[in-house]
This record gives sequence, structure tokens and C-alpha cells, in this order.
Amino acid sequence: MRILLDTHVLLWSLGQPEHLPRDQRDTLCRRENEVYFSAASIWEIAIKTGLKRFGFNCRPDDIAAAARETGFTELPVLARQASQVAQLPPIHGDPFDRLLIAQAMTVRATFVTADAMLWRYGALVQVI
Repeated sequence: MRILLDTHVLLWSLGQPEHLPRDQRDTLCRRENEVYFSAASIWEIAIKTGLKRFGFNCRPDDIAAAARETGFTELPVLARQASQVAQLPPIHGDPFDRLLIAQAMTVRATFVTADAMLWRYGALVQVI
């Protein structure tokens, strides 16, 4: 199974795993699953940390390093993924989430998020 983590799920999995349901933690630990984090999430963390947003008080490069050390695979943002955003219905206005959804679609991954609004993008979204 391929899994792409939403930014908050990435942060929780690395620093506050108790925020994740037990079955989700188990899923992320299974070796047969490919768990991805997006360069877009690192960009989001960098922007929101710079703006001093609540919940974003970490160094983006530390998060990327910790994700790689955990065994997660970095997913770069490709032009075809950025272009896919234009094809998405206007369900959600957050540009980071829209890019992450487009990435999940193009790499055929389940997108794991805590944002209940995103289920409307279809079966590829798993809301925890």
C-alpha cells in the first residue's frame, strides 16, 4: 500500500504519535507499506513556522531528516502534479492540501489526513 501523509499527520507521526489512532500507527510501521511525505509539506511547515502559526514551531529541515530516518520516502513536487491541481473540483481552498491531493492521485497513494472536509475528493482519502 502506498500512503501519502498530510502535513499534520506527518508531524504527529514523528513527534506526537498519540494523536494518531492505534491502527494508523500500525499501518505506518508495516514494512510492506510505502509511506511518503511531500516536499510540499516541508514547504508548508517552513511557511507556517515563519508566520509563527500555532502547532508549527519546528525546523522544516529537521522534520524532513526525521521523516527520512523513520523510513518515510520524500516525494518531490513534479510539474504534472502541480498541473493536476487545475483539474480538481473546488472542494477545498487550501493550496497545500490541493497539491497533496493531486500528488496522491498521480502516484496512486492513499492520502491520510485529519481534515474531514477532504473525504469529498474520493476513495483515495482516508480521514483519521
